[in-house]
Amino acid sequence: MPGYDTDAQEESPVKILQEESPVKILIAGGFGVGKTTLVEAISEIEPLRTEERLTAAGIGVDDLDGIESKTATTVAMDFGRITLTDAGVVLYLFGTPGQERFWFMWDDLLAGALGAIVLVDTRRLDRSFPAVDFFENRGLPFVIGANCFDGEQPYTAEQIKAALHLSDPDTPILMLDARSRADVRAALLSLLDLLIAGAETASPV
Repeated sequence: MPGYDTDAQEESPVKILQEESPVKILIAGGFGVGKTTLVEAISEIEPLRTEERLTAAGIGVDDLDGIESKTATTVAMDFGRITLTDAGVVLYLFGTPGQERFWFMWDDLLAGALGAIVLVDTRRLDRSFPAVDFFENRGLPFVIGANCFDGEQPYTAEQIKAALHLSDPDTPILMLDARSRADVRAALLSLLDLLIAGAETASPV
């Protein structure tokens, strides 16, 4: 990614507090798309997780179609941190809960956020529409991360963009494996590029 040295990311906590600017980023998407996995893959600290086991009480409420092996779900948020030294920022990552009954928390998590990664599962793309609508309606910049489950993605970026009916045709569509630190870092850097470009457009020199 131009402008950033992605090989030298982590610094000591003391240096982080002294030099890097804090940026809040949301990791959003539908139920079971890999948000917790993404935060765990990139965080330089032990991530905060608020997972609870799925039980029989969720039958008829939690849609496990296509993710029958899922045994736990985020009920509040995930939290992680990653320092991008060359970019001069420390990113605070807040993973949103994916189940519909917890969506009321999203507006609270939105406060202070500068951008988001909307993670999608193309096997269940309809689960992604509410997250896309949420950020488009609130004007928060975001990129789409198409999670490549089992290391494969049968659709192209253009096909995914068309299926999501994005209001901004220039919204970046990124192929990634949420388990891969390198893929997640690249997605975060793409989001930072989007935020910088938006700021420059809004405040021309």
